[in-house]
Amino acid sequence: MKARYRYRIYPKQSQIVPLAKAFGSARVVWNDALWLYKNALKNNLELPSNISGKVTTEAKKTEERHWLAEVSSVILQQSVNDLKVAWKNYFDSKKGIRKGKEVGKPKFKKKSSRQAIRFTKNAFSVHSQSVKLAKIGHIKMVVSRPLPNSPSSVTIIKDCAGRYFASFVVEVSQPIPPQTDSSVGIDLGLTHFAILSSGEKIENPRLHKKMLKRIKKANRRRLLALKDSNRRKRRKLRLAKLHAKVKDRRIDFLHKLTTRLVRENQTLAVEDLNVSGSAIRLVET
Repeated sequence: MKARYRYRIYPKQSQIVPLAKAFGSARVVWNDALWLYKNALKNNLELPSNISGKVTTEAKKTEERHWLAEVSSVILQQSVNDLKVAWKNYFDSKKGIRKGKEVGKPKFKKKSSRQAIRFTKNAFSVHSQSVKLAKIGHIKMVVSRPLPNSPSSVTIIKDCAGRYFASFVVEVSQPIPPQTDSSVGIDLGLTHFAILSSGEKIENPRLHKKMLKRIKKANRRRLLALKDSNRRKRRKLRLAKLHAKVKDRRIDFLHKLTTRLVRENQTLAVEDLNVSGSAIRLVET
């Protein structure tokens, strides 16, 4: 099966601009291709047969998009491929072919949102303490755990808090957990995060409350700064970092809890409610 291994990376100051160009180029290609799709659907036209060529190869020859040639062509192609997958998932969801939560239409990407670019095998290489990217070079990487196999692709991510990550896709053998005769029922509560049928009460970590004052204060300071000023941008980034810290702690809590329950029990029974939404709200309160 395929698994993702994510590591924190620290680009040099000289690599920030090339990365920003790469993020921006991938975003523009996505938006250009999405406009072609939406225009065709709106006017009941056939989808362009060579969307990738129109928004990459042909676009590079125009005055408005000539700067696309400054970044790796791999990330531009992958951006179009991602859009095609997004549209397929949407239509499959509408037809009932794709199971699970209904998938919405692809949306235009904003500069202020989470940024991501993907490199396939020939456009990157992994080293002991770095990852080398086409047209960007070696970027320092903190390897918290070794990769089990050679990765097929890597996604470089910049989140809203300004942090950079490298997310590798690798093929791994599916581990078989040890057999156990235990089973457990899980009841999400209000005073407790969850109560197990074994009688164990899992306390709500209340991660959000611990930082609520800091977040409110940071938000007030952000609003006091002039709009579009550098000071406001710095304070917005500081606020995003606080939210990212809360999110990381919440995800860590949920992952550790679910991993423990799966390892200790053969069968899990959960009440038929909006479990994912309830779990997130409980951790935040």
